Amino acid sequence: MTSPPNAPSPDWLMQLRDVRVAYPGGIEALAPTRLDVAPGEFLVLLGASGAGKSTLLRCLNGLVRPSAGEVRANNVPGGVLTSRHLREHRRHCGMVFQQHHLIGRQTVLANVLMGCLAQHHPLRTLWPWSRRDQIRALEGLERVGLLDKALARADTLSGGQQQRVGIARALVQSPTLLLADEPVASLDPATAESVMSLLHRICKNDRLTAVVSLHQVDLARRYADRIVGLRGGRIVFDGPPEALTALREAELYGVPAPQRAAPEMSLQELPCSIAASPLPLSP
Repeated sequence: MTSPPNAPSPDWLMQLRDVRVAYPGGIEALAPTRLDVAPGEFLVLLGASGAGKSTLLRCLNGLVRPSAGEVRANNVPGGVLTSRHLREHRRHCGMVFQQHHLIGRQTVLANVLMGCLAQHHPLRTLWPWSRRDQIRALEGLERVGLLDKALARADTLSGGQQQRVGIARALVQSPTLLLADEPVASLDPATAESVMSLLHRICKNDRLTAVVSLHQVDLARRYADRIVGLRGGRIVFDGPPEALTALREAELYGVPAPQRAAPEMSLQELPCSIAASPLPLSP
C-alpha cells in the first residue's frame, strides 16, 4: 500500500525478494536473490561477464521478468512491481546503456528529447516538441557539458560524448532511480573516469539513487557507497568499498589470490654455509 500523507518514507527504494531468473534450457541467470536498494545511495554491481549483473539490473526496471520471487518498488500501489504498474514505474527509472542507443542521423537535442516520452504518450513524437520539453533537454545537455553540440548529429560525437548524451536523456525523465549497465565499458580509461565522475556528481547533487554495473574495480572503489559482487548468479559480496580486499576481489572473479612476495634477506641473515662460500669470479 502507498504511505499516508506525512508518513515517513520507507528506508528502501527497491527490493528484490527471492528473485530468480531462469531461461529455457535450464540456464539460471540469477539464483534466488534478496537485495535492498536504499534511497540516495550509489550502488555498484561488480562481477565477471555472465555473473548476473545485467540480469539483476534489468529486473529492477522490469525489462526482465523474474521466474520466481517479487520485485518491490515504493513508488507503485501495493509496493509490488507488476505488469499493471510497469509503465508508471519505468517513468521514474532512467536507464543508461553501454552502447548508448542513440539515433545517429538525429541531432543530439532530438535524442535527448526522447527521454521526455516517459511523461507523454508515444504518439507525442508526431507533433513538435513543446518549448518546455526543449528547455528541459537543453538544460540536460548543459549539465553534461554538451550544450554546444545540441544541433550536431549524434553520430559525429566521440564515444564519451555519446555516453554523456545518454545520461542527459535519462535525466530529462526526472527519475528517482538511475540504472546504468556498463556505462563506461567501451571507453578508454581517461574518458571512463570522466564519465563516472560526472555521473556520480549528478546523482549526489540531485540525491538520485543509482545502481551501476561495472567491470572496473578501481572505479567502483572510488565512487561506490556500496558494492554488491555477483558470481555465478549469486551475491557473494555486499559491503562498503573498503571491505572489498584483494582476497575478496580474487574470490569474486575466481582467480588465485595474490601472493605476498618473499621478504629480502640481508647478508647477515643468510645461512652460514652460503654466506661463507666464495663468490664466483668473473672470467
